[in-house]
Amino acid sequence: MTDIRTKEAIRYLGYGRHAVDETTLAMISSSFKELEECVERRSVYRIFDCIQGEGNIIKIGKMNIASDSLAKNLKGCQKAAVFGATLGVQADLLIKKYSVTNMARAVVLQSCAAVILEEYCDDCQGKIGEAAEKEKLWMRPRFSPGYGDFDICHQKEILRMLDTAKTIGLTMTDSYMLTPAKSVTAVIGLSAVDEKCHRHGCEVCQKEDCIYRRN
Repeated sequence: MTDIRTKEAIRYLGYGRHAVDETTLAMISSSFKELEECVERRSVYRIFDCIQGEGNIIKIGKMNIASDSLAKNLKGCQKAAVFGATLGVQADLLIKKYSVTNMARAVVLQSCAAVILEEYCDDCQGKIGEAAEKEKLWMRPRFSPGYGDFDICHQKEILRMLDTAKTIGLTMTDSYMLTPAKSVTAVIGLSAVDEKCHRHGCEVCQKEDCIYRRN
């Protein structure tokens, strides 16, 4: 039986409902093992006031954001956790090495690393949620720059707010791409009302024709 982790890697590979051959399954398994030997999981977050402005304007700390999708996600939130996480540079180097010698494995490693990063972010978010509930606050789904109309340019402000270069070794390029590549930043709304709406990933994405979507 295929485990959840493997199923997620298959989804990232874009197989959809198509059957996966045994060679690929074996490569997924060995790729997870090789990645686990080199990843360096690190994360950081801070809690800021979240102020809803006119229309689609949200202020988180000193960051002003115009986004319909983020405004909808954060509706009713008085606080927000600004979050960053990375698997470290060694994961990038491993994928780069195989991209020269074995492109098929490099592609599988990319997918497996994405699964590991998502798992780690879920774990981190769970801990943030536990701490928040002690303050009678409940989480919304995490929302990253680049989702919907949440402009990726806010990546720069988030890295500055968390001082990620020093805290977890996370920086970005001039085109706002994170480095190490297997990293993520996000905003997590915190509300005094428990609306039981902790969903993430495909469940909140409106792109229903995406080939990577969960069935």
